Amino acid sequence: MTPSLRPFKQVDVFTATPYLGNPLAVVLGGSGLDTATMQHFTHWTNLSECTFVLPPTPEGAAAGADYRVRIFCPGRELPFAGHPTLGSCHAWLEAGGVPRGEHIVQECGVGLVKIKPDGERLAFAAPPLIKSGPLDEADVALIARGLGVAREDIVAHAWCDNGPNWRGVMLRSAEQVLTLKPDAGILAGLDIGVVGPQTDTDTQFEVRAFFPGNHGLTEDPVTGSLNAALAQWLIGAGLAPVRYVAAQGTVLGRQGRVHVERDTEGTIWVGGHSVSCIEGQVRL
Repeated sequence: MTPSLRPFKQVDVFTATPYLGNPLAVVLGGSGLDTATMQHFTHWTNLSECTFVLPPTPEGAAAGADYRVRIFCPGRELPFAGHPTLGSCHAWLEAGGVPRGEHIVQECGVGLVKIKPDGERLAFAAPPLIKSGPLDEADVALIARGLGVAREDIVAHAWCDNGPNWRGVMLRSAEQVLTLKPDAGILAGLDIGVVGPQTDTDTQFEVRAFFPGNHGLTEDPVTGSLNAALAQWLIGAGLAPVRYVAAQGTVLGRQGRVHVERDTEGTIWVGGHSVSCIEGQVRL
């Protein structure tokens, strides 16, 4: 296929201030691109994720989908991810997208995901967990070694798998989360989410996310999928209130803010601001 110019945006997600959140490359009009091309372009952007916006499949359209998105990170395609969901929706709306119903409906690898306006923010409905429940003790011991903390410093743990295969652990405090220096060799191949409670701040938790990427262990600036799964675990276990704000990216010089709320019907919504930083065209 002859390359053509396609609309492109680079969006900063989970922040209202450019360059303090998690950047996302969004290729609008991704039809006709094969998987290899999408993965190659994702590597070229050197970002944690890149998305390609497409028309919904016939099945998705029949079920109410407004658009479809394919989500890539270094080395693989993801069935779901949070900041690409919000950033892609933001770009789609800015490009003139109009939802057919009360909610915006995104089709992706895990199925249909609802998104709603939340003031100046967008929020997505957390998809069902694929795997939940406590981790194996061997996993917990390995994670403790990899994070450089004592086993007893992990005060709670759970599978947080909602597409990305997150293993979640809670430490005693946000301060402990912020001082972590994980060992890439010990944690190789694992997706690890770490959360610790805050005190005397405008946020209730500090979150960090570590996953394989870019030829080693990568820290994600702000992670929607992890925060969605953490919320399902923490609220369900009584470890968090039904509404809270989490901070993420602090160690990386970011100021990500993730707004979490469980509504009266039990749906957990995960939201944040998004802002477009770069707009133009890419040749693909």
